[in-house]
Amino acid sequence: MDLSQGVEDLNTISNSKLTEEEASKLADELSLKLSEGVIPGADSDSLKKMVAGLGDQRGALRLTFAKSLGAVGEAALPILCNSLRTHENVVVRRASAKTLNLIGSKAALPFLLEAFLEDDDPVVLGSSAGAMATIGPDALESLLGILANPECTPFQVGLINLALTFIGAKAPEALLEACDSPHAEVRVAAISALGDQIQALGDAKAMQRLLNAMDDECSEVRAEAATLIGKSCDAEDVQHLLVAKLVDDDPQVRKNSALSLMKLTARESIEGLSKAAESEQDEGVKKVIEVAIKILKADDE
Repeated sequence: MDLSQGVEDLNTISNSKLTEEEASKLADELSLKLSEGVIPGADSDSLKKMVAGLGDQRGALRLTFAKSLGAVGEAALPILCNSLRTHENVVVRRASAKTLNLIGSKAALPFLLEAFLEDDDPVVLGSSAGAMATIGPDALESLLGILANPECTPFQVGLINLALTFIGAKAPEALLEACDSPHAEVRVAAISALGDQIQALGDAKAMQRLLNAMDDECSEVRAEAATLIGKSCDAEDVQHLLVAKLVDDDPQVRKNSALSLMKLTARESIEGLSKAAESEQDEGVKKVIEVAIKILKADDE
């Protein structure tokens, strides 16, 4: 589907507006149609008015317009995608992304990616990421590709990680492949997203890939793996791995390993933690190890 075409005079939506009275009247008409199970009109004029209504300051009305456009479905994609990218009103851009989330069509993916990369509004970025997560596995490659971009911001990384967690259950094999990416940023995100597969699905492949990540050449991957192990595993299965990482070259890996041992109530690791505390040179890490020892000893009493 070519979403750059198909709606007459798309450029006129860039500053389209409705008066409060017009928006209220149209919202009432649309609410009645929705309550009767009638799909709103998909002609150019109707679509433009509904998109303009997405800029209304009243949240209840915006929701009515969004639901109406969502009910129209794919016929509304061209104007929604263009309003996401061109509308001067940020409220309309935000609502357009949220409405695209309701429709969940992969045809909107290129526009959502552009918005995620180029819009300067954090809500637009978040809603675009959410819509891509709803699209599912078809968006996975694009999201991972953004992570490999050195200009990707920490905020974008966080949003992508959330989207990957949502997508992971739908595309477990693709996520496992991402764990072997040549890009460390991608491996970190993929490892982080394995949590649901391990906890909800008991995925043995995901578990093994998580354990393998403890020996990754990148310290950020090892640190992420150490944290996730503390949330996803049983102490008796992994405490030996975590104790071994208490002497890792990277202080964050050592710290995360100690924290995970504490979270797992791994009482049998007290001796290993005590030895690590004696040799630890980083004061911040040493304090974490000592806290872990104290809590584990208290639990053991």
